[in-house]
Amino acid sequence: MNPEKSFDEAWQTLQQLVAEVEDENLPLDQLAEKVKAARQLMKYCEAKLRSIENDLQQTDDEDEA
Repeated sequence: MNPEKSFDEAWQTLQQLVAEVEDENLPLDQLAEKVKAARQLMKYCEAKLRSIENDLQQTDDEDEA
């Protein structure tokens, strides 16, 4: 996973992987690789969302002070 990848790029890649995984003709080895890549992207996207949420919370806290 490229750390320079934006959330939107990661999300688009994740959506593409999901579509590929849903292909019933995908060989098992490729399926396993794509599921692994999708899990990494999910973790990345989740971390980015948490970071954004924390930043917004800090901004709200600073505005209230």
